[in-house]
Amino acid sequence: EVQLVQSGGGLVQAGGSLRLSCAASGFTFDDYGITWFRQAPGKGREGISCIGSSPGILYYADSVKGRFTISSDAAKNTVYLQMNSLKPEDTAVYYCAAKDYSASYCYIEDFMFDLWGQGSQVTVSS
Repeated sequence: EVQLVQSGGGLVQAGGSLRLSCAASGFTFDDYGITWFRQAPGKGREGISCIGSSPGILYYADSVKGRFTISSDAAKNTVYLQMNSLKPEDTAVYYCAAKDYSASYCYIEDFMFDLWGQGSQVTVSS
């Protein structure tokens, strides 16, 4: 079965760090771009970071730039989102999504994706 399996997340105090993982099951990430989204209570889904299928294609939303880092481990077929200096406004459910495409950019629009992880709750207390 083709799926994305997320792990990580949890409760952390402001200023703390968490790492989310997104592992591919039933396929490899070789030709896929991966995007991390988050959805805060009462808000829409926001694309916050992505890594393209070609080397060097990265994107960070202004809200997370300088604090979050996206990376991939081809051997483990896993993409990570390292989140540092967390703020209460980072509280949300975080999702990874994957799409098989080749471009000089990566997608951050949720309607472009049909393969999603199950979601991970991240709660940052003040």
